[in-house]
Amino acid sequence: MKRTSEKTKDQKLQRGLQNRHIQLIALGGAIGTGLFLGIGPAAVLAGPAVIVGYALAGIIAFFIMRQLGEMVVEEPVSGSFSHFANKYWGSFAGFASGWNYWVLYILVSMSELTAIGIYIHFWWPEIPLWTSSLFFFIVINALNLTSVKVYGEVEFWFSIIKVIAIIAMILFGIYLLFSGDGGEQASIRNLWNDEGFFPKGFLSADGKGGFQGLFAAIALIMFSFGGLELIGITAAEAEQPEKTIPKATNQVIYRILIFYVGALIILFSLSPWRNITTDSSPFVMVFESLKGFQFSLLGKTVYFTSLIANVLNIIVLTAALSVYNSCVYSNSRMLFGLAEQGNAPSFLSKLNKNSAPINAILISSLFAAICIVINKIMPERALEVLMSLVVSSLIINWLMISITHLKFKRNKEANQIKTKFPSYIYPLSNYICLVFLVGILVIMWITGLKISVELIPGWILLLYVCYRIVKKRKGKNNRVSYTS
Repeated sequence: MKRTSEKTKDQKLQRGLQNRHIQLIALGGAIGTGLFLGIGPAAVLAGPAVIVGYALAGIIAFFIMRQLGEMVVEEPVSGSFSHFANKYWGSFAGFASGWNYWVLYILVSMSELTAIGIYIHFWWPEIPLWTSSLFFFIVINALNLTSVKVYGEVEFWFSIIKVIAIIAMILFGIYLLFSGDGGEQASIRNLWNDEGFFPKGFLSADGKGGFQGLFAAIALIMFSFGGLELIGITAAEAEQPEKTIPKATNQVIYRILIFYVGALIILFSLSPWRNITTDSSPFVMVFESLKGFQFSLLGKTVYFTSLIANVLNIIVLTAALSVYNSCVYSNSRMLFGLAEQGNAPSFLSKLNKNSAPINAILISSLFAAICIVINKIMPERALEVLMSLVVSSLIINWLMISITHLKFKRNKEANQIKTKFPSYIYPLSNYICLVFLVGILVIMWITGLKISVELIPGWILLLYVCYRIVKKRKGKNNRVSYTS
């Protein structure tokens, strides 16, 4: 009996994530490459109104996180929303939710590995893209094979760097704006001087057969918030999840207001919005404004000009490493949860001596490694191709979380169970999120992302076919086991 008990204990994920890990993991999920580099295209579409877009999208993201938070605080288990979809919606919903999420973040892993290679190119252009991607691929996966505490610690420090960087840029932007050192063009009036705060309307024609405006920008903005659901994935390994998860979830809205909305108000004030291009960011402009500054170090004059690009590259490299680190973690835990549900092969639930799901990490890494091959074959278009595939899976993920929460709440109400961390304005917030996300699909159809919308029915059909195959094989195995 003692040996059986020890084996059962070994087969459980260990609660090694402390409160500080959970808080910084949640904060890191809200600050990624989408904030540092992804603002440019949205700003071109909407002008200063993109600030409103980030606020609206942030509120929707917060509603969804509260819905997920209510479920994981009630049942802090592996598999997160896939577990809840399986339990409260049905076996296909659990299967589709889990595998869709896994495929989504395999694609994100590929994108971030490619981006990491591009950032390393800045310093060492002679190193092939696939070589640097392979190096960090090995390092990050090796760290995740140790223990969940190592993952939490690495992500803690990655997030610290990102937070310090953005706070420093915000503070320096405020200094430039109010000290006069930002130049004559730096003024809060930049927010409305050039054809108003909504210079391109809400959804107006651009004269070239396409569309632009606030609504068109929101379709891009929402993807900046992908990764916030990582809070739910950590629940099975968090110490005191009933305390740490609500605290981290509630702070999401403040982080969005400070790090997105607050930062953009300052940064859009520093320079006319028309100076922004699709491949630039207001954050880049803050660094550019440092060119005239200098300081003395060890008796020598050091000019910021030589540091600007290097500092920015370190920040975006850290952001990409942080996202990839979280992808390895979340993908392995999702596979582990699917295996426990019976929706993935049972060998994926195996844990190593450090209680890390070793097979789930290795299998996820094997698929993510495809990007290294892509970088070898077509390095020029790798990032573009991979990012275009992420869109469909991300929308499905958010839709399924909100629908699953509706079913979860109805089950609890039917059984007269009062949850510990109820979501805001249920069920109205669920319907707001669903209408908003469907609206984004409509906008995507109009604004040039039609292929991403068209992929969704085909992708769901493929998931259903795979589900039927798995279910049929499980049925055969059960019959064989019974007759023997």
